[in-house]
Amino acid sequence: MSVHSGGILLFRFKDNKLEVLLVHPGGPFWSGKDEGAWSIPKGVFAEQESPLEAAKREFKEETGSEVTGRFIALGMIRQPSKKIVHVWAHQSDLDAALATSNKFTMEWPKKSGILREFPEVDKAEWFDIEKARKKILKGQAGFIDRLIAGLS
Repeated sequence: MSVHSGGILLFRFKDNKLEVLLVHPGGPFWSGKDEGAWSIPKGVFAEQESPLEAAKREFKEETGSEVTGRFIALGMIRQPSKKIVHVWAHQSDLDAALATSNKFTMEWPKKSGILREFPEVDKAEWFDIEKARKKILKGQAGFIDRLIAGLS
């Protein structure tokens, strides 16, 4: 059985340039990683859950903001991890500096017996397309191409 994840790729036009909102994962593994580490806000959903509703829920969990209105289906892409990610684009101008996410608990340092809380997402940022292609996880880059094609 495949693991499915749903996400929302927010986009806006600033000074007539297309920009997308990406999030940087929190926690010690991602600390200090930048290029190739950013993601579309997304998360795993159960088989009986609507992929779009799950994508909206995950967006709120990872940014603290709700998204409503018109969504553009960008389809799905199988990730190198074999996870299948379903993404919708949505035009909005969220203030990335105000983004807040839920937290997760893990043992850190490993094998220390100490449980610590970390934000699922430690920051959100708008990127123009050229920079977004460098920042985003390789397996998700195809969604940027699909967004551009869908807006043409």
